[in-house]
Amino acid sequence: MLVPAVTGYDVVMAVHIMAVVIAFGWTFSLPVVYAVAAKRDPRSLPVLHRIELLIFRYVLNPSLLVVLGAGIFLASDGHHWKEFFVQWGLAAVIVIGGLVGAVLMPASRGAEESVTPDLASPELARSALRSAAARCLPPRRRYHPVVTLRPWTAAIELRSWVRPVRSAL
Repeated sequence: MLVPAVTGYDVVMAVHIMAVVIAFGWTFSLPVVYAVAAKRDPRSLPVLHRIELLIFRYVLNPSLLVVLGAGIFLASDGHHWKEFFVQWGLAAVIVIGGLVGAVLMPASRGAEESVTPDLASPELARSALRSAAARCLPPRRRYHPVVTLRPWTAAIELRSWVRPVRSAL
């Protein structure tokens, strides 16, 4: 009798891991994206905020559902419901999903709406570009990193804590 090399548990575990990487892997590139956009052309910031909102809606939220569903299957199949990592993971998925829907998506929508009118007016274009770049970059002299909800913001703030950031324009 042949024994399968891969079980259903292994497949679901792989899907679970891939969903976590897809849901959260892109966030680590955002400090670079926003820093380059603020320096090269701050007029692209509304588009970046729109992209961020769409990624939250069409990548992160579905991936969180896959992480939750696969995690429930794995915990049930392996009888791991009393384990700390299952309870912590379940709570983390619920909290992250709530924060994305209640805080991060409205913040991205508001950031896009606040930058767009400033850039549409030609007489305010230069000052708007400076203020848009300033909103993306942290203050020059911050003596400690502030804990934030967005990992890319924390990375930028940590970078400003290590060495001051020069002005974008």
